[in-house]
Amino acid sequence: MIEILSTKELHITQRNILQEAGIVCHEHNFIQIEPIDFKPVPTIENAIFTSQNAVRSILDKNIQITNCFCVGDKTEALLKHHNFNVVEKAYQASTLAKNIVTKYKERSFELFCGNLRREELPALLKKHQVELHETQVYQTKLTSKNMLGSFDAILFFSPSAVESFAQRNLFDNTIVFCLGKTTEAEVRKHTNNLITANRTTIENVLVQVIKHFNGL
Repeated sequence: MIEILSTKELHITQRNILQEAGIVCHEHNFIQIEPIDFKPVPTIENAIFTSQNAVRSILDKNIQITNCFCVGDKTEALLKHHNFNVVEKAYQASTLAKNIVTKYKERSFELFCGNLRREELPALLKKHQVELHETQVYQTKLTSKNMLGSFDAILFFSPSAVESFAQRNLFDNTIVFCLGKTTEAEVRKHTNNLITANRTTIENVLVQVIKHFNGL
């Protein structure tokens, strides 16, 4: 029997995907997201969101945003669900930054982010003199736990979860499945025994797990 560890609690439909493939999944949230109270600017021309957490943190602030720039399908879907206009999407923050520099360099941007935000996007925009303001709208807390026993695989969905897991656990020779290149980069600090999903969705991570263990 294949037993894996997800460093994020899954939805029941996601659990069912693994159960139907005969894979037992243990779960623990290795990070906790908490909104930060902030004073919003009522009207913004161009806003950048690199995660769904950032979007959720501004929904009750009645901010009027003309153009949204985002990372990932799920972030885009959440923005559109709340009737925001998405003009540019990429699957990595660095790619989004390159697209902004190429197409929208003359504009100014507001980045809604967390306390552990990655440096790639703001660094590239500032390097090319793109006007950027940042507002922290949520904080990520590490909620590490010493996991007893061994697993056939570990699933990571964010760099912060990798950092949290590593505080109290070893990777040994366990294969790791990653969501996205930034998570992959963090995992590579501990192991090269990894597989990265080819789409930035939890479901695709699960598909890669099933393909690997069931030989599909």
